[in-house]
Amino acid sequence: MEGKLKELKEKAILEINEADSTAILEKARIHYLGKKGELTEILRGMGSLSAEERPLIGKIANIVRENIEIALEEAKKSIKIKELEKKLQSEAIDVTMPGKEIKVGKRHPLTQAMDDLKNIFISMGFKVAEGPEVETVYYNFDALNAPKNHPSRDVSDTFYINESTILRTQTSPVQVRVMEKNEPPIRIVSLGRCFRNDTPDATHSPMFHQIEGLVVDKGITMGDLKGTLDVFAKNFFGPNTQIKFRPHNFPFTEPSAEVDATCFKCGGEGCSVCKGNGWIEVLGAGMVHPNVLRNCGIDPEVYSGFAFGMGIDRLTMQKYGIDDIRLLFENDMRFINQF
Repeated sequence: MEGKLKELKEKAILEINEADSTAILEKARIHYLGKKGELTEILRGMGSLSAEERPLIGKIANIVRENIEIALEEAKKSIKIKELEKKLQSEAIDVTMPGKEIKVGKRHPLTQAMDDLKNIFISMGFKVAEGPEVETVYYNFDALNAPKNHPSRDVSDTFYINESTILRTQTSPVQVRVMEKNEPPIRIVSLGRCFRNDTPDATHSPMFHQIEGLVVDKGITMGDLKGTLDVFAKNFFGPNTQIKFRPHNFPFTEPSAEVDATCFKCGGEGCSVCKGNGWIEVLGAGMVHPNVLRNCGIDPEVYSGFAFGMGIDRLTMQKYGIDDIRLLFENDMRFINQF
């Protein structure tokens, strides 16, 4: 039996030293030292030995087991080093090779325009306010002094979820929500998506973006409104831009005005963009209607205010010379990369 143990040790160590992977090494361990391994099989025959031989053979068997385990451990360390070196070689990077081009995205022109608008009005002391896109009829129409028979309330113009809930047609409801929760002085702008039941074409989209502005305080006049919009126009379209007011009618402002700006392309001389008249319609504005102030719990005898609203999509189109609003929503990188 002593000879078998020595022969087993030599055979096992030779096989272990020849192993070239941890999988083969584990297979060798199980073959020689496992519950059904060769060493276990030899030791099962110790029952036939005399009392004097058993301690001697047991000692030799322990030495053989220890030698095999040491060989396994050393071989495992050696194989791990070799496997790591092999992996490093296979994953080596040739730093002299040209790198892969990383395509960097660009901000959408609408995002650029909204960021510019925020920066302009924040620089004048305005805060940015937000409101829900799914709005109530009360906030979208009633609180803004829109009469029951106003055409904008019709299903042909507005997306109704039910009789009292709609997709907002403008960002003006944010003004009402702000005035309800805050006492004057108030100075905010609100930017976001709006929805109207329009058939898509070059100048119309059922989803579009608006910016609304609101100022409420004691002694606010049309002069304050004109000064604010003049600063906006010069910062957004260029320092030589001029603006003019034309009388108009909005249910939530009185008096109301349409605001035109000199054409950013021709400087007011007349071109294809402004259709030859030198001016471009930019936005609607006016003094906040006393009924709107009352609806929000603000005394119109003490406070006055102005409001304005403009389509960000149209501003973007005018500023960047885009001739079709649908291009803004098609996510074509060939288009977006131009900006």
